[in-house]
Amino acid sequence: MVTARAAATFEPVGRSAAAARGFVRDALLGWGLTEVVDDAVVLTSELVTNAVVHAGTAADVCCLREDDAVRIEVTDRHPERGIPSFANVPAATSDHFADPDGEGGRGLLMCSALASRWGVEYSAGRKTVWFRLDLPEHTPGTRYALPSLPGGELPGTDGQVRVAVVQLDEHGLVRSWNDDAEALFRHPAAETLGRPWSEYAQWPQSPGLGLTDTLRLARWEGGYAVRGADGTATDVYGLHIRMRDSNGTPTVLCLLVRGQDRAVLRSPATAAETPAALEPLDLLTGPVTPDDLSGLLQRIVERARDLLDGDAAYLLLTSEDETEFEVRASTGLAPAGRRLGRLPVDGGVGRFDSARLPAVHEDLAVRPHQPALLTDTGMRSLITVPLKVEGRLTGTLGVAAAAPGRYDNEDALRLQFGADRIALALESARLAELERLRRGSLSFLVEASDLLAGTLEHEQTLALMAQMAVPTLASWCAVYTTGDTGTGTAGTELAFLLHEDEDRIDPLRALLDKTPPPESDRGPGARPWHAPGDTARALGLADSPDLAGLPGETVVLPLSARNRVIGLLVLGGGGTGRFRQEILELAEDLSRRAALALDNSRLYSERTATSQAFQRALLPPELPKIPGVEVEVFYQAAGEGNEVGGDFYDLFPIREGTYGFAIGDVCGTGPEAASVTGLARHSLRLLAREGLSAPQVLSRLNAAILDEGTRARFLTLLYGELTPREDGSTALSLVCAGHPLPLRLRTDGQVDQAASPQPLLGVMDELELTAEELILAPGEVLLCVTDGVTERREGRRMLGDDGLAEVLTGCTGLTAGAVAARVHRAVERFAPEPPSDDMAILTLRIPTQRRP
Repeated sequence: MVTARAAATFEPVGRSAAAARGFVRDALLGWGLTEVVDDAVVLTSELVTNAVVHAGTAADVCCLREDDAVRIEVTDRHPERGIPSFANVPAATSDHFADPDGEGGRGLLMCSALASRWGVEYSAGRKTVWFRLDLPEHTPGTRYALPSLPGGELPGTDGQVRVAVVQLDEHGLVRSWNDDAEALFRHPAAETLGRPWSEYAQWPQSPGLGLTDTLRLARWEGGYAVRGADGTATDVYGLHIRMRDSNGTPTVLCLLVRGQDRAVLRSPATAAETPAALEPLDLLTGPVTPDDLSGLLQRIVERARDLLDGDAAYLLLTSEDETEFEVRASTGLAPAGRRLGRLPVDGGVGRFDSARLPAVHEDLAVRPHQPALLTDTGMRSLITVPLKVEGRLTGTLGVAAAAPGRYDNEDALRLQFGADRIALALESARLAELERLRRGSLSFLVEASDLLAGTLEHEQTLALMAQMAVPTLASWCAVYTTGDTGTGTAGTELAFLLHEDEDRIDPLRALLDKTPPPESDRGPGARPWHAPGDTARALGLADSPDLAGLPGETVVLPLSARNRVIGLLVLGGGGTGRFRQEILELAEDLSRRAALALDNSRLYSERTATSQAFQRALLPPELPKIPGVEVEVFYQAAGEGNEVGGDFYDLFPIREGTYGFAIGDVCGTGPEAASVTGLARHSLRLLAREGLSAPQVLSRLNAAILDEGTRARFLTLLYGELTPREDGSTALSLVCAGHPLPLRLRTDGQVDQAASPQPLLGVMDELELTAEELILAPGEVLLCVTDGVTERREGRRMLGDDGLAEVLTGCTGLTAGAVAARVHRAVERFAPEPPSDDMAILTLRIPTQRRP
């Protein structure tokens, strides 16, 4: 039975996954279901990401509170996307359904692992993925059980205890005001309803969270003042609980008592009073700026050091998975201490006695192992206190001094009370920073995917990988290729290197050339690589000015695509700091996308090379030199990566003193047309050298094309035989089978057609073809083209035969090469768009003087 419901819709934008996490967290905490919050948030995040990022639609999220479970539904508008089935699949085989190079299916795998039940429902235009989390059984009784206290130690009150209940809407306006609130503050309920709570609440002006910030938290308690009807302020202790009503609208319930009655509301975890003799340290100075967490942390460690008269201080925050501490700020530590970027939260050599309790170390010199952060820093005394929010460890603050015995328990308690005051503000700022990083990471990966998808050229892909990593992720980046990745060589080799300082590229390349490449079979994920530093020290280059700061921390990420490692991505910090976990996770995402792009470019390069090798075989070899005849050919195939298409040409010797020439056009373009091109060109040479006449050669070729059956394509062809004569002229025998007619340019500038049209090839079984004889006199030009020239268009205009003849008329006195160039230039300039059809131009010219 459903007892409560909350729903919201999230648009298909990158920040929606984070918003959905907050919505589900608020809803479940408002219902008091803390036990299942973490699992629900994780599963919702994955399913919403699938909807808004991968499916590209808005996502409806609905939380249903049942008697013994929570059911959460995520609905998108893209039901045609396939959903792999994980039901009844053994764990050993579940990886079969997850793409190792992608992200699809991960959310469903997590549903299968975490949820008690889950499923997929389809309706018209919608798909809903739902999961159910069972609630653990609770033992009836109180939430907190405190030991009995003697009567004198019990909290007291000076009269009737009133608990004011004030309910606020999502905008901070008063929605309800009970009788105790009216009695405490003297404001009638009718007067307060609909008015901002900020008109009544007098919030402390000390640094930290403001009233608006606390009203957004799932739970908050503390003291402030409320302005009464007579203008006086009443000190109150309040408990704020954020929840959602039955319509899913956020609301805040404020329980308020007088300050002296705080024991009624105060949680046992915060009930311990600060001893009167101890003054908590005020560690916050200046405003809390959410977008400058690093500056805020640095101010805190410097103030903690100064207030406790220390020589050094540091502040650590937990990583997102809460298994490690990250050094986020320090002062007074030598570079050796600052270099250590991460420490284990629990256990490990060099860990503190306890990260979760205050600790005082009177003399670090007597410890068997110094804290790794303070190694070789000369510090002897140390205080460490935890930062906690709602019982969860979020960081640790330490203050150290060079003299032993500097600090005692009283100093530790003062520092702990100060840390308690700032813990919530720091956690809020840290979460805001993480959210900004996630949004920035999503934008970075979207841009990277677009750039990588925009090229299939191998070298450009390598360059893009490095350019995206530097300087966003690292100071320098090296890309290694393994096996045959399009370079034609096997093994691991340095393929590309980039440094943010161009003057450092050559020294770094020289160092990496002397360094054995990383191993490529060490498994997934980032791993440290110490070889460059070891090589620099072995060669005596560690202190070289050219390598100052190099290589720093270096990590290696495998480039895995299609179940094999095709390369390695090496990132170098170039300084004393270590990579943050968020940067490494972002680098892993980039490496997965880059690996697929690199493998695609490799496959494309291999196929392009193969295609071009076959296409070059269809081009004629070097054209023969014909005494007394100038010959020029221009050829251009349409389509990216094509060298040969449907148009072709040839010029070859038939017998002593006689040469054959041809220019043709196979129906269509691309590889299919190129296959008929090869058949036609080779058949022409073979048949002509058998002594057949021009009509016989074309008849035999027609039969060969028809024998191809369904693969046959019709062919237009101009074929001729030329024989230079002693008087300086050249005799030609021509057959124009459906091809654009050749044009003859006379010495006086007159242009006329040099042949008559006859049937094209590849259509009819029987052809009646005749040869036409022609004599080219010295100075005359024979121009042969394909329809890619004559059919050049701009809108409704077409160059046509008349336009070509007009161009040729102005070519009187030009060489064969100049004529071909002028015709090609005229075709290019006829329209602004590049030609979309294959183009061939064959020019024969008889020089005015015979060449020896």
